[in-house]
This record gives sequence, structure tokens and C-alpha cells, in this order.
Amino acid sequence: MSVDIIATPRSTAWLAHANPLAKLGAGLTLTLVLLISVDWVSASVALILECAVLPLAGLSLRMLLLRGWPILLAAIVGGYGTALLAPKTGELIVAWGPIIFTSDSIEAGIAIALRGMAIALPGIIVLASTDPTDLADALAQKLRLPHRFVLGALAAMRLVGLLVAEWQTLGMARRARGVGGEPGLLRGLKAQLGQAMALLIQAVRRATRLAVTMEAKGFGAGPRTWARVSTYSRQDLWIVSGGVAMAAVSVSAAVVLETWNPVFG
Repeated sequence: MSVDIIATPRSTAWLAHANPLAKLGAGLTLTLVLLISVDWVSASVALILECAVLPLAGLSLRMLLLRGWPILLAAIVGGYGTALLAPKTGELIVAWGPIIFTSDSIEAGIAIALRGMAIALPGIIVLASTDPTDLADALAQKLRLPHRFVLGALAAMRLVGLLVAEWQTLGMARRARGVGGEPGLLRGLKAQLGQAMALLIQAVRRATRLAVTMEAKGFGAGPRTWARVSTYSRQDLWIVSGGVAMAAVSVSAAVVLETWNPVFG
């Protein structure tokens, strides 16, 4: 089953009808708070609140795992590495040769893993509930960004879903030719690298054709008109306020439980 990373927003999703800049502002506010602190309480509270927002974006936990499993895996690996390399203070938990875990190092690893997931989840929510064209309109009309930058970002977002589909197509084509089905970790890794190289070549070719086509059609040249006007509404105010409130609750919980650990402290 094909699952697009960037999907067309559902008409029933509440966040799908909001201005993309409001969603970006709320997500960046929460992300900034998580970036300046390394503690498991603020990250846990933020992650719980973000999961509560998933239905507003038309997402379920199953869909989140299908879309964001690489981020989840990266967060777990990062947490393990942190726990392995952190100072070995506190109560000794595991001592197996060079692998040593203590209560403090495990807490640091959990904090980093939760922090990574909490930082990444707002991005998934924004992408899943935002049409790329609406985002491009907001960037050009509200932020007055250069047309070339906006159109390039729009093209990139549109191509991400195509790259996912092409990866699946390349995999099926290679298996049909008997490539990539060999047993063994090294052979499997070699096959994946070959498929990634083929996908990279396809992406470069597609980007080149798209750039030439957009240039030929005069994108970014002269004054523009807009088919859809980007506007703000009361809903956008609620979204930004919600992001600020989630950030405040996360920080307050860490401060009250005395786990607040700012990176600059």
C-alpha cells in the first residue's frame, strides 16, 4: 500500500482549512521551547499534547507510524547513543563490557529520544494537513518571499510524494528482474544503495525538466495574480494561541517537577 508523506488535506480535517503560516508559527513556537531544554518531562508533555492534536489534522496513530517511522527509529537510535555516551553517574543499571548504562545516562537517553520525536511531530502534522499550493500562496502573499524560492519549494514538496512512489516502483521492478532478493545483510545493503542511486538520477532528471518548464512558462517573471488569496481568520488565532499554550504547559510541567534543564544553563 502506498502512503504519501505529503498528502492532500482532507476536507473534514479542522487544521486543513487553516492558514499554513499559522500552523508553522504554532509548530515553531513549540519546537523552540524543546530546543532550549533537554529534559524528559517537557518533551513528554509536548509529545502527549501533539498526539492529542493528531485528529485535528486527519491523522491517526496508525497513519503516524506509517508516515513517521523513520523519525521514530532515528529518535530511538539517538536516545541509545546518548545513553551510551553520557557521563556514567547515578546508579549502575547495566554493565556488559564497554556497554555501561546508569540511571542518569538512561534518563538522558530517554530525554533525547522523546525530544527528537516531539520536535519532529509538529512538522508531520503541518505537512499532513497542508496543501503545498496553499503554503506557497501564503509564503508569497504574506511573507513576500521571492517567487523563485516559493516555486522551488512548491515543486520540491510536490515531488516528495512522487519520489516515494518511484522508490516503490523501482523496488518492484528490480525484484521482477531478480535484483535485490539475495540473502545476506551486505547484499541487501548493496541492493538498497543501487536503488537509491537510481532514484537520485531520476530525481535530478525530473528536477531539471521541471526547472526548464517553469522557466519557459515565465514563472517568477513580472507581476503575479493569485487564483486563491491567502487570508487569516479567527481559526488561525486559535492555532497560534494553542501552540503557545502547549509550549507554556510543557515548560511549566518541567519547572514544577524540577526537571527543567536548559541547554544554556
